[in-house]
Amino acid sequence: MEKNHIKVWNNCLSFIQDNVNIQGYKTWFEPIEPLKLIDNVLTIQVPSQFFYEWLEEHYIKLIRMVIKKELGASGRLEYSIIMDNSLPGHDKKSIKLPTSSKEAINNPAVSMPYNMNRGKTKDIPNPFIIPGIKKVKVNSQLVESNSFANFVEGDSNRLARSAGYAVAENPGKTSFNPLFLYSPTGLGKTHLSHAIGLQVRENFPDKTVLYLHSNQFISQFIDSIRHGNQNDFIHFYQMIDVLIIDDVHLLAAKEKTLDVFFQVFNHLHQNGKQIVITSDIPPVELTGFNNRLISRFKWGLAADMQAPDLETRIAIIQKKLYNDGIEMPQDVIEYLAYSITNSVRELEGALISIMAQSSLNKKEINIDLAKQIIDKYVKSTNREISIEYIQKVVCEYFSLPLDIINSKTRKREIVQARQLAMFFSKKHTKSSLATIGQHCGNKDHATVLHAVKTVNNLVDTDKKFKNYVDDLDKKIKLQ
Repeated sequence: MEKNHIKVWNNCLSFIQDNVNIQGYKTWFEPIEPLKLIDNVLTIQVPSQFFYEWLEEHYIKLIRMVIKKELGASGRLEYSIIMDNSLPGHDKKSIKLPTSSKEAINNPAVSMPYNMNRGKTKDIPNPFIIPGIKKVKVNSQLVESNSFANFVEGDSNRLARSAGYAVAENPGKTSFNPLFLYSPTGLGKTHLSHAIGLQVRENFPDKTVLYLHSNQFISQFIDSIRHGNQNDFIHFYQMIDVLIIDDVHLLAAKEKTLDVFFQVFNHLHQNGKQIVITSDIPPVELTGFNNRLISRFKWGLAADMQAPDLETRIAIIQKKLYNDGIEMPQDVIEYLAYSITNSVRELEGALISIMAQSSLNKKEINIDLAKQIIDKYVKSTNREISIEYIQKVVCEYFSLPLDIINSKTRKREIVQARQLAMFFSKKHTKSSLATIGQHCGNKDHATVLHAVKTVNNLVDTDKKFKNYVDDLDKKIKLQ
């Protein structure tokens, strides 16, 4: 009695399923379709040449054994491979393997469908080269200096940092999958995502970790369409253990790219792989994404990273100086931390500018050099006035120590300086009354309102005090 090809393959799958892990079975056996059984030769269809090569490299002994078990000693297996050529004038075709015809399996794009370094023929550090029979080690694209050891933790990033470290210690096994990090640009999302990848690589050397920017993903997908290798593209990403994708908001409105990303995301998540995503905006504010993808972004943890407070900014500068083996006066460090408040990237850029100016022009690093550099730098960064900066200007104007403005002393000159700091904070910042009070001696919002009213009354009745206010206002605006 002639055997049915579907039944034979189902019997094979039952045996295979008991001998491979769930992930391997779902990835490499579920997509296979049995086509025919003629003369004891079972033909199965696989999605791509890469798929065939992977089966031949990793599962050939198991496949041969199960075929012999089902069809006897004379049983053989042939592959029908879909050659996906999506260029104009090309239709999908299938080839049979094994074959002695090298030309039949020639798919020019397979050898390097994702090459972003055209023109270079050797030592291409490119994670997108599809591994064939010869396994290629994936370049994770991680920056070694962006480690947890070099990441300064503060109130503004504590949740994100703690979640990131938990993920790195147990990738794919925590409830933080995906881990969605969001913040305005320059606040450390990329650094933290690299740190997660580096820590995973150190803890689990056998895991494949890949960091890439969304623009890379888009570019590689376009190349895969042009060269007819979408299947290989998808299969490559489905093999990643920890996928870190930066600036995911740039995928907005790119429907085909999003469809592929959705497939990759689903496969990785279902197979217990870790996904880390960064964005300039939270998931709920993403536009140009379909609801099914946004809902998946919400499956794990969305952690925001805010602008660092003064203490954290000072710590960031000190850490950078320590790593570079450079000493800098404390007043320069504080001035820099007070001056640039909304971007860690800009803060480090200004620090590098100061060090470069000192080194190249043989100048001593002092407050005058810092002011000269920062004044030029700030014009191009459009920094906002901060509460801390206002406090610094007020204290310098009245020759008071900075820490005394937040003390409990009731001395008249201290109280007046504190009230002026509250007044200008309300005028020049977007901070709430509660936030201003918290930064000015841990006062409540009613105290801030009283301070504003008092300053306005004194401006109307005390000419000398009015001059103070006008002078301070000019100094604050000059920052």
